[in-house]
Amino acid sequence: WVQEEAPDVLCLQETKCGVSAVPPEIRALPGLPHQFWASAEGRPGYSGVGLLAKTEPLNVTYGIGDPEHDADGRVVTAEFPSLFVVCAYVPNAGRGLVRLEPRMRFDAAFLEFLRRLDAQKPVLLCGDLNVAHAEIDLCHPRANRANPGFTPQEREGFTRLLGAGFVDSFRHLYPEARGAFTFWTYLGGARARNVGWRLDYAVVSRRLLGSLCDSKIRSTVAGSDHCPITALLAV
Repeated sequence: WVQEEAPDVLCLQETKCGVSAVPPEIRALPGLPHQFWASAEGRPGYSGVGLLAKTEPLNVTYGIGDPEHDADGRVVTAEFPSLFVVCAYVPNAGRGLVRLEPRMRFDAAFLEFLRRLDAQKPVLLCGDLNVAHAEIDLCHPRANRANPGFTPQEREGFTRLLGAGFVDSFRHLYPEARGAFTFWTYLGGARARNVGWRLDYAVVSRRLLGSLCDSKIRSTVAGSDHCPITALLAV
């Protein structure tokens, strides 16, 4: 599917492997020779992201400049001539919301990081942000108000991101689209019944909207409990 899609940049989240464990078939993906991987320090099989690019970035950074979170390998940022591309895997608040407070601290630090980037040039943020922002973004909102990914605190964190000059590209183009989900639990045939959540986003700096051509959810692509999303920009 990746070869058919032929992206300029491919962002992967929750890779759960260090640099040395990246499968050779990923390393050898045609058209994506420039590869940058982050993984959790001392925690094999936890978190991790990868950013693969057709052309070499001007610069690549890891983390968000916050020692509490950077050891988890959650963010890789590539600078290109016209924009920054940020690949991110936002922490899950955890069963029983045991990690909600660290999650909220991450959200605040991440927003400041994105603001610093946006002050230099536009930003495209791609990733699993582990939040369904509005009721339209999950199948059963009423039953999930106290569950990770749909708490008022997490949703407000995303609202603050939008208020800081960023735009949810899919919802901007398709404000009324229902049943548009990117994650389905493996339990109970949820994907076949489309009982899902929209947790994966392409968020852009507002001044990139003139370059936004489309934002797609590739819901028929199998291989994970998430499906890919694609942002098309003329930059």
